[in-house]
Amino acid sequence: MFTTTLSGHYIPLTWLTLGLDYVIWGMEPAGYHFTNLVLHAANATLVYLLAKHLLTSARPAAGEYALRAGAAVAALFFAVHPLRAESVAWVTQRRDVLSGLLFLTSVLTYLRATAAQRHSRRRLLLLASIAAFTLAMLAKSIVMTLPLLLLVLDWYPLRRLQGLSWSEGNRHVLLEKIPFFAVALAGAEVSYWGVARDGLVTNYSLASRVALALYSFVFYISKTVLPSDLSPLYELPSHVDVLDTQFLGASIAVVLLSLALVALAPRWPGGLAAYTWYAIMVVPIGGLVHVGHQLAYDHYSYLSCLPFAVLAGGGVVCLAGAHADGRLRPPLFRASCGAIGTLLVALAFLTWLQVQVWRDTESLWMHATSATPECSICHINYGMLLVNRSAVRPWERRLAIEEFQQALLLKPERAEAYGGLGAALLGLRRPREAEQALLRAVVAEPRNIAVLNNLGLALNDQRRFGDAIPYLRRAVALREHDPIIRANLGEALLGSGHIDEAIVELRRATDKWPFQLEPRKVLVLAYHEARNGVEMRKQFTILRQLHPVVAQDLALKHKLM
Repeated sequence: MFTTTLSGHYIPLTWLTLGLDYVIWGMEPAGYHFTNLVLHAANATLVYLLAKHLLTSARPAAGEYALRAGAAVAALFFAVHPLRAESVAWVTQRRDVLSGLLFLTSVLTYLRATAAQRHSRRRLLLLASIAAFTLAMLAKSIVMTLPLLLLVLDWYPLRRLQGLSWSEGNRHVLLEKIPFFAVALAGAEVSYWGVARDGLVTNYSLASRVALALYSFVFYISKTVLPSDLSPLYELPSHVDVLDTQFLGASIAVVLLSLALVALAPRWPGGLAAYTWYAIMVVPIGGLVHVGHQLAYDHYSYLSCLPFAVLAGGGVVCLAGAHADGRLRPPLFRASCGAIGTLLVALAFLTWLQVQVWRDTESLWMHATSATPECSICHINYGMLLVNRSAVRPWERRLAIEEFQQALLLKPERAEAYGGLGAALLGLRRPREAEQALLRAVVAEPRNIAVLNNLGLALNDQRRFGDAIPYLRRAVALREHDPIIRANLGEALLGSGHIDEAIVELRRATDKWPFQLEPRKVLVLAYHEARNGVEMRKQFTILRQLHPVVAQDLALKHKLM
């Protein structure tokens, strides 16, 4: 747990919580989901406390009722928004909810430290905030920008930073961040080491990475405002062209929005503070250091979009204030409250619908192909699901073929699509077509065991046993302990006349896996070809005891008895 960088993540604290879940729940999924829900509910509570503190600092003259209502709306907006579904419903994203809990604890503790009157208490709270931040980094490194976020809060709404001067007050505020920056830099180094160690960092030009980052800025704002067509994967295009409509449009939108908020800052500093917080959190995940196939991920919004929830709470405080001083008439106030309640209920309903997407693998990738039809990986994953079912029906194989073909139309270089297409064609007993697809796949992925095995099967089905042997030997060398692959190799050797060698391979398989069907069945045929009636009858008797229907069909087809 403390040494692995599985999938490029160094998250030892997250692994510890999952290990604890295993100790308590075993492999019962409900337990893991329960833990995620508890953590998310705790985060919603912390968001309430955080929002109340920030709103009180921003509008100290507001009444207690208005502040509580604003904080409650902020917490609910955060908690029930559909963008949260992926972080909570996907158990793998435990790192989001756990790091979120520790991140929010660190920020809240810092805010209390700034309000503390006694120096000793203030120092103790700062140490606690640094400790929580360190633990958050061990849960997920996405929180590495926290020191910069604290500086944003120091500017507004805390108003501890005054301009850009090197005054005594500013110097003190900056110096107290040094331990936070030390933790952040160490965590950032470990995080980059993890992704680089697994070779996950993509090679894009600086201009392309800036375009990706600016697109991310717009993406999460747009999905917060209109949470439709949410998908587990928004795939990168084959080529990131900075002049492409989606990237150029996003760049223009970011520039215009930034200029507008800077211009409004004297009258509405909260807008610029929220936007700056959001921008700082999106930078590490937006594409400047890009990892993986994604253009964006819903779960990246878990903490980055938190300021939008606080802004929503601030709107409620303003609404309550306008009602209290008579600027907003009661009927309009009640209608506004009803609209806010309706919005929260609608968000909760959309979240419930989005959670259903994560029910199982089929619902996930079926939805993904519908929500993001331009995602080739989504089509491949759905096709693979159809092909790999325990009992695949012909129409499902044909549907899988359509999915793989669609993936290849989108990204012709996808080797996985050729491999899946070959497997689906093989299942429909179209070995010649399967061979063509599998040859493309094996050129791109020469060490893909499934592709090598399927190519051997396609050649065996065409009775080109000699051609199949090299591919099946490579597959066996890569995965020695696989009875199916070894049985396929035995069949190829038998078909090409290497009977003794086939028997050796098949005996290895049956000795190691005595209850496996395929090696035993082929071994019976091998002894039959070798005219060794004693061994053939012995192996046939075992086969009949284990799989009587298969044994009967084999005896009738090959006239064994």
